[in-house]
Amino acid sequence: MKVKFSLLLIFFLLLTKNLLAQFSHEDTILVDIQKINPRIKIDIKYATEDNFTGRKLYSVPKCFLRRFVALKLDSVQKELEKIGLGLKVWDCYRPLSVQEILWSIVPDERYVANPAKGSRHNRGCAVDLTLVDSLGNELPMPTKYDDFTEKAHRNYKDLPDTVVKNRKLLEDVMKKYGFIPLPSEWWHFDFEGWEKFSILDIPLEKLINEKK
Repeated sequence: MKVKFSLLLIFFLLLTKNLLAQFSHEDTILVDIQKINPRIKIDIKYATEDNFTGRKLYSVPKCFLRRFVALKLDSVQKELEKIGLGLKVWDCYRPLSVQEILWSIVPDERYVANPAKGSRHNRGCAVDLTLVDSLGNELPMPTKYDDFTEKAHRNYKDLPDTVVKNRKLLEDVMKKYGFIPLPSEWWHFDFEGWEKFSILDIPLEKLINEKK
């Protein structure tokens, strides 16, 4: 049994090493999405009081992602622009200390990741977003951001046809570029391979200073 476990462990470590080798150091650093594509709109909710906590949790309204994730989001934006649409981002990289605050308020893993395990957001590999038209107006979607009801679930069907169509369009184009939809939140997408990256607790303002 011990030999079998050791072989499995070696296999897992080799597989992880090979997967990480696909990315250079430059690919895995955190970058500001608007430096990659300034046409992607941002409305970072946790940098305001307009979120479910009613508190300002970020000192700066910035969207940082692993560079390879940001480049894929850039591809999504460019494809949407062909049909007169675009993206508005609500949350990207989230420090672990902020995750702990969210969990203390909503300790429900359907909606908030347990900080003991870490969130995809804490790894810089998740994004919360919606669709906007060419003027920056949000398209109708099932709910507002951070709605913790069944109406926010991807399989919820008691909605106007236009809303269902918009939700599906966002999901389809995100999946095309490697993003995995979260079943309980229509706005949340993880990038494939997120589990290979470490949990971070770097304040956003420190990231800004490092990039100067």
